[in-house]
Amino acid sequence: MPLYDYACTRCGRVHEVRHGFDETYAVPCESCGAPVRRVFNAAPVLFKGSGFYVTDSRRPAESGKPAKTDKPKDEPAKPKTESAKAETSAKPDKPSASEPAA
Repeated sequence: MPLYDYACTRCGRVHEVRHGFDETYAVPCESCGAPVRRVFNAAPVLFKGSGFYVTDSRRPAESGKPAKTDKPKDEPAKPKTESAKAETSAKPDKPSASEPAA
């Protein structure tokens, strides 16, 4: 059985009544004796799953921002093995025995 809210038309007191869908409630207010009216409340809405957020329906190209690239457009792409060799030959990790320590 559902639970309904009823408010007094004179004093505004609200109380809950449990009765069936087909039943009517005609009992006057317990505190002042005035007639009561049924209060309609909004039903809660829960958004679960995908598709409810702005980010769910957008594609990366449609976001208005250009795609990020790691390398500039002017320079040609270099293989990673060549750049790694160049870095290791330019900076020695340990000083050699012939060089004096600073």
